[in-house]
Amino acid sequence: MISLPTLPMPHRALFSSFLILIGLGYLSALSYLFIVDVQPSRQEGERLVQGLTEKYHGSTSGTRLESALKGTMADKAPAAEREQIFQWIHSGATREGFAKVQPIFAQNCAPCHNPQSGLPVPPLTSFEDVQKLTAIDTGMSVLQLTRVSHIHLFGISIIFLLTGAIFSLSTTPVWFRVTLVVCPYVTIIADIGSWWATKYGDPLFAYIVIVSGMLMGLSLAAQIFISLWEMWFTLLTTNLRLKTQRA
Repeated sequence: MISLPTLPMPHRALFSSFLILIGLGYLSALSYLFIVDVQPSRQEGERLVQGLTEKYHGSTSGTRLESALKGTMADKAPAAEREQIFQWIHSGATREGFAKVQPIFAQNCAPCHNPQSGLPVPPLTSFEDVQKLTAIDTGMSVLQLTRVSHIHLFGISIIFLLTGAIFSLSTTPVWFRVTLVVCPYVTIIADIGSWWATKYGDPLFAYIVIVSGMLMGLSLAAQIFISLWEMWFTLLTTNLRLKTQRA
């Protein structure tokens, strides 16, 4: 029977390299999520759940422009200039008042937010462009959610297919292997389903987004560490035992 401790050396090297890179990739993804979701929430004195709720469900107390300037775009303009924009929005976001904040957009936003940049971002070069973002923030659109959902469903499923296939060769109990192979797929469905439930249902589903994400990460970590342990630690202990017996 093929198992991780009995794999040929080329297979150990291949599987180990893949698992290590997947682990590093997942750590990079966590870093990105921290920068995009966690850090902005902390800076605004919000809990992570509140930040996720506003990301998917939207905010009834702010606009898309405010959310961006308080979140992912907070470092693109000084606090005083961002406050000027907030005051303009709260006073009605009128064309007359736009003249006072237009230089701020021209200096800090327009270099990237313009039709010629080629970036997938809304233009912010005119009053009409900016006005579109001063409506109440309703969170991610159906198009955005659909795009992100299908990318995650395809991509993460394939990752766990490969890591699970390697882990399934471990010598751990069958019930444990089955549980740890199936668990990530359950968390994927719960995680992505909760995005939609938070968007169109109860914002409290944001808690499930956090819990399912944690379980997904723990499952991946367990698959990686157990597989690496059995491929290499078992090999070392076997070699040491053989040397001891020869001595």
